[in-house]
Amino acid sequence: MTSTPPKVLVFAGSAREGSFNKQLAHLAAKRIEALGGHATFIDLKDYPCPLFDEDIEAQGMPDNVLKLRALLAEHQAVFIASPEYNGFITPLLKNTLDWLSRPYGDTPGLGLFAGKWAALVAASPGGLGGIRAMPLGQQLLANLSLTVLPQPLSLPGAGSAFTDGGTLKDEATAGKLDALCQRLVDRLAQTHR
Repeated sequence: MTSTPPKVLVFAGSAREGSFNKQLAHLAAKRIEALGGHATFIDLKDYPCPLFDEDIEAQGMPDNVLKLRALLAEHQAVFIASPEYNGFITPLLKNTLDWLSRPYGDTPGLGLFAGKWAALVAASPGGLGGIRAMPLGQQLLANLSLTVLPQPLSLPGAGSAFTDGGTLKDEATAGKLDALCQRLVDRLAQTHR
């Protein structure tokens, strides 16, 4: 009897067409698959959600939030690639996670995140590679009851970091991404046997 590969929901904290973080998320999804996991890449641009507002919530959970909740419920981990805006996580990422953390039906607040793992990476055309927002992103994910893998990947100079085929030009950076993906797949395999 073969076990089902652990499922990882992969997305970027950027909706921009041609986003470097979407490229990095796509690449991470491919690497997770190659390393024995099952990755589902989604583009948050396909799931636009209103700015979180309890008055909106009181009228009924928005359809796209329900779709995202259903997706998250099917996965044992999230892999997030997000840029930083003025040294902080993006409003898109924060708003998405705020909606997903709300109680709904029989699921208590934060219930969708309980027992799940998270990996965080960031890409930026600048020299810091989104590293200023990393601790804030890790803190937010931990606050949501996710177990966050240490040693996140930061990718500076993202504008010239990718080949035309979507892989990373720098072998050392590609190795770090693989190592992070492997650690995530291994942790899931250990905890979801």
